Amino acid sequence: MTLRAPGFPEAQVRDRARRGPRAAFPAVEEYGSTLFGGGSLAGDELDRMRLVPPVFTPFRWEKLLELGREPVHDDVRLDTDIGGLRSTLPVYVSAFGSTRAAATDLGVAVSRQAGRLGIPMVIGENIVPVNGYGRAGHEGDSLLRRVHAYVEAARHDEGGIVVQQSTEDADSEVWNLVYSDPAVQPLVETGRLAFELKAGQGAKPGLGGMTVLGRARAARLAGQYTLIRLPGGDEVLRCGTPGTFTREILRQQVRMMRNNYPRARTWVKLPPARDVAPAAETAWQAGAHAVTVDGQAGGTGWAPTAFLDHVGLPLAECLRRIVGHPRSLLVSSGMWEGVRVVKSLALGARAVGLGRAALLAADEDPEAGLKNLVGCLSLELRLLISALGKYHPDQLGVEDVWMPGDAGTSLEGRGAGQGATAR
Repeated sequence: MTLRAPGFPEAQVRDRARRGPRAAFPAVEEYGSTLFGGGSLAGDELDRMRLVPPVFTPFRWEKLLELGREPVHDDVRLDTDIGGLRSTLPVYVSAFGSTRAAATDLGVAVSRQAGRLGIPMVIGENIVPVNGYGRAGHEGDSLLRRVHAYVEAARHDEGGIVVQQSTEDADSEVWNLVYSDPAVQPLVETGRLAFELKAGQGAKPGLGGMTVLGRARAARLAGQYTLIRLPGGDEVLRCGTPGTFTREILRQQVRMMRNNYPRARTWVKLPPARDVAPAAETAWQAGAHAVTVDGQAGGTGWAPTAFLDHVGLPLAECLRRIVGHPRSLLVSSGMWEGVRVVKSLALGARAVGLGRAALLAADEDPEAGLKNLVGCLSLELRLLISALGKYHPDQLGVEDVWMPGDAGTSLEGRGAGQGATAR
């Protein structure tokens, strides 16, 4: 007789009883073909909020006087400064590192389309230590291959590339390689290069980057990474280090970036940590042009399931804690459509990152998938911002969002209709 346990996670217990330590992660067969993230967004607080257009629209009146006619949604301007980089809309492509999901042609397809769109793109960690920099022909998923794809397709004065660096990247001197490379000079000379210090990410706060490798490839990385053999198969788990930070270490790291790479913008990426607000303030005070905060539902190529579902603050809580900053706060976490984007902008973000959505779009159509996704997103942004009686993302504020539990008079107290947190 087979025992049953209604109401108990029986299937998960049986799965662990069969697979042992391998059950701490998603099925290894899914690595490289699945984009993992924190649970369902259906219960996300950001999704439960509502946008609330006003009757009285002073910004619309100003626009009417400027145009000499009634404004429409096409009059909304979306061009934005994102961490010192000009962008055609308040959107950038989040970091894709050395994970198999973004390898070879898919990462390059995203790079090419992001360049054409004039939006910034972050190149993630561990690519150089794992795949090489790519000077000799740019084979495989090298960092330089992604850079070339972006630069060759890019507009001259919009967008830009952000190169992320982890502890292992620092050992490989990734930023020095990029900053001194003649191929990257067009970005440097036009102010379209940024470096991002990674202190964590939403899908696995407190952990470094993780990927699954075959034994032969893992043997080449011995000594550079912690490698864990997964019992019951030939796969090896490659674990990066999360880095060690104190307030002073973070402050000095940002100052070093500003001093050593003066022509590159300085970004800092933070996980959805309990001290995310003082960490962001430390980075800004030290001179960071942008702070990126990855909410708990942020995507990844690989992570333990316990982290995906139970570790880190939701994005809405991160936004609630980081208040009153007219600087460049960038956020990412389950972004794919306009409503979630506008809510994030109204709650204080300067721009949002497309992660899983960008990869899925490029996988659907390597030539135009991301372009089509961003085109739809742009229309939604114009419609939504116009409906709120505003005509640029900078005019959005907390008065545009109703949160469950708000008192009926709280909107006026939060600056209704006046862009109280305009950036």
